[in-house]
Amino acid sequence: MDTFDMICDIISTRFELTETSLTQDTTWEEIGADSIDLVDLISELEDKFNVSIPDEAIDDLRTIGDVAKLIEEL
Repeated sequence: MDTFDMICDIISTRFELTETSLTQDTTWEEIGADSIDLVDLISELEDKFNVSIPDEAIDDLRTIGDVAKLIEEL
């Protein structure tokens, strides 16, 4: 399972969505995530992937694909 698929699995569970409805271009607004949801999600992803996402990078994460790309680069 690649990074994107693992992120989709976490998001689909957290927001009660089907993984097939998620794409690289899916935005936080489309899944109904507010800023608190995003902070919680980032924290969970940091634990899952054993990375530290810089606070200043979070503002640039507009889509699921953005998150997957950043995690792969860390």
